Amino acid sequence: MADPTPFTGVFPCYEGLFKVKVSNSYVTIADMETFQLSFDNGVEEWTPYGSDGWVRRLMTAKSVTISVAGKRNIGDTGNDHIAGLATKNGRDAEADIQMTLKDGTTIEFAGAVINITALEFGDSTNVAPLEFDIMSNGKPTVTTPT
Repeated sequence: MADPTPFTGVFPCYEGLFKVKVSNSYVTIADMETFQLSFDNGVEEWTPYGSDGWVRRLMTAKSVTISVAGKRNIGDTGNDHIAGLATKNGRDAEADIQMTLKDGTTIEFAGAVINITALEFGDSTNVAPLEFDIMSNGKPTVTTPT
């Protein structure tokens, strides 16, 4: 049974959870080391008469990019699925992604664009990389715990 007390305080990043949908179920992506979220917010600005030169603003758009870096792990279902998108284009380069925050909130990105940026090669003594950006493609589904 879950602790009914809400979580407070700081926590390590590894407690966050990222999964990719493969064959109608979400699986983790093995050996990923970094998930870096960035938000791109569209803000419209205008300066109406009567505002004494002060700018008005309204946020009118949002998108999320999650930059992921880790190691290529052949044989892991999630890792293989992402790596398999490297040569794809169009709708074939999309995947459903689920992110779970520490408070239990889940965010599902349906049809997120997977932009592979590094795959399998690097310095001769490195472990083969798998690096990619998860780019939102429309409004995500956000589910908060009750």
